[in-house]
Amino acid sequence: MRLKLIIPGWSETSLWKNFIFRFPYLSVTTIAALCPYEWEVIIEDENVSPIKFDEDVDLVGITALTPLAPRAYEIAQKFRGKGVKVVIGGFHATWLPDEAIQFADSVIIGEAEGIWHQVLKDFVDNRLQPFYKNNGRVNLEGLKPARRELLNRKGYFFINTLQTTRGCPFNCDFCSVTAFYGHSYRMRPLKDIENELNMLSGGANFLFIVDDNIIGNPSYAKELFILLKRYPFKWLSQASITFAENNELLQLAKESGCYGMFIGFESLSQEALNKLNKRFNRAEKYAEFIKKIHDFGIGIQGSFIFGYDWDTPDTFNQVLEFVERTRLDSVLYTILTPYPGTRVFERMKSEGRLITKDWRLYDMAHAVFRPKNMQPEELEEHFLKANQRFYSFRSMLKRLPSIRRSIMVFGPMNWGFSRAWKNFKI
Repeated sequence: MRLKLIIPGWSETSLWKNFIFRFPYLSVTTIAALCPYEWEVIIEDENVSPIKFDEDVDLVGITALTPLAPRAYEIAQKFRGKGVKVVIGGFHATWLPDEAIQFADSVIIGEAEGIWHQVLKDFVDNRLQPFYKNNGRVNLEGLKPARRELLNRKGYFFINTLQTTRGCPFNCDFCSVTAFYGHSYRMRPLKDIENELNMLSGGANFLFIVDDNIIGNPSYAKELFILLKRYPFKWLSQASITFAENNELLQLAKESGCYGMFIGFESLSQEALNKLNKRFNRAEKYAEFIKKIHDFGIGIQGSFIFGYDWDTPDTFNQVLEFVERTRLDSVLYTILTPYPGTRVFERMKSEGRLITKDWRLYDMAHAVFRPKNMQPEELEEHFLKANQRFYSFRSMLKRLPSIRRSIMVFGPMNWGFSRAWKNFKI
């Protein structure tokens, strides 16, 4: 039996179509590892190479974030038109399964581990069900190592992605992670992590740990960092700003090869952070914490969200001044995007503020709702200018000291973002 797992390509309207600092989705390589030996698995990422629709396959599996859902549906229809069964999963299908089933033979709701074997068995027995969902949360112990050898290595900056924990202990207003995994935080056994680390290779020894908050359990993070010290990887991950409050974790992260962290700052206003249910972020400490993390040789990609009800056109300049003054290595500015399944989506919907359900525009770079203090077009215009200024050559020279070891990561990242923003038009 032949299974084709597909990642849909970004649309021409999206910034991410032009972004070259690319790494593969761990979900497809994880699903591939769950398949019995009698299944031949093919992985195709449309962002790397065209999909081979004429290839002889028995079953197709597609995973899609919300902005990729329309393309996922187009791909599904093409294969179904050839008589091939299609299974769709991922964040968007989980939030809107009744929509997804209109374009697929089966929809996986939530995490696929624990039910994927049943999906394949039912397919072989010709009794594929319309919906599959786990009862309870997936046990992460004993997960098979992802099948990275199935990837087209030439299409990615590096292919070594790894998950050590799943979920986040916090519950932020806008977050799609909690909407998908529930308010849970689970950790893989370190012996399983060690087994997988021993199988990794390639990518100039770079490793991206895709956890949503790698320090969600500090005692586990400590043991993980001690384990990572035994390997040559230069690694990146995501953490809350509370990372800066734990000197032991900072030192261990540095010693174990941490070159950068993605950290969600979101806003410079404490009142705003409280409303986002992100009270653990202390805005008055941001500059101090950034310097502290930098002092340990760890770069930062900060995240800021524009478009909330307290934001005005002046907010953009305030944030720009702050991120340049604190010399953040990289920034992901995003327009508030009310993803289905989140509290902010339900609020915008109930207030009648959503202006489109063209999911292609739900890419964090388009205004899909009516802001309070700006017109949607004004929000997009300020957002575009802020990104173009931050990723200008002048700003990069100011922010990126060559002596910091993280320049190995954030140099190419800044170049990639600069190139993408030059080619992007809202």
